[in-house]
Amino acid sequence: MALSSLALSKAKPREKPYKLADGHGLYLLITPQGGRYWRMNYRFGGKAKTMAMGVFPLITLAEAREKREAARKLLASGSDPTATRKEAEAREAFEATTGFRTVAEEWLAKREREGLAEITLGEVKWLLEFAYPSLGDRKISEITSMELLAVLRQVEGRGRHETARRLRSVCGRVFRYAIATGRAEHDLSANLRDALTTLKVKHLAAITNSQQVGPLMRAIAAFDGQLTGIMKAQVDHLPLSMGGMRPTQGRTLAVMQVSAGSQSFQSVECGKGI
Repeated sequence: MALSSLALSKAKPREKPYKLADGHGLYLLITPQGGRYWRMNYRFGGKAKTMAMGVFPLITLAEAREKREAARKLLASGSDPTATRKEAEAREAFEATTGFRTVAEEWLAKREREGLAEITLGEVKWLLEFAYPSLGDRKISEITSMELLAVLRQVEGRGRHETARRLRSVCGRVFRYAIATGRAEHDLSANLRDALTTLKVKHLAAITNSQQVGPLMRAIAAFDGQLTGIMKAQVDHLPLSMGGMRPTQGRTLAVMQVSAGSQSFQSVECGKGI
């Protein structure tokens, strides 16, 4: 006999669990603690199985019957409804990890475990922030070359040509990680290698006197961009290079105090020793 809404509303807990059957294997299991759970018994491959279908009243009688009919159709087509549901849940969980930001953060966590320097991690995170507004929530396998190029061109439009070039490289690493983990098929960045502007490097004359050091140090202090690990090391040791020092001249240094506005910097000159 099929269940009714009235019968469900009158069902009370008993000393032992009991069932209220609705037909074709569907029933409501009522526990002594008051829990009410939809279940469906069926046979597949010669074995008896039970499929959970939710909790009453969150899942209504009508919804439980719809789930039962869907399961019966799967059985008729030769599929196990429990296995089919688990596969669907696995696909849904996998899809939740396919966003560009999610993949990028997963790759960054991997690189951190592998011992990538903190300063380099910071640089990569800074670069990826340029891509997140447009690409962060996009499924990585659905991003197109034109979308990535638009992000890079936006960075270039601010005059940050080197930043755009480095961002393309970092995005390439994210795409290659996505390929390795089954979430993408192509590294879009490889197609954009020649799409970005490559500025001609202009080498400036070396600073040879203390009067020229002040403006340089002020410009460095005012810089608000992101330095790579190597660049930062070079800037941090810039005062040591003001005198054209070679590594073998480290023992014959003369200290030079340089004023740059309200700041004071210490540099060195090669000499006969201190």
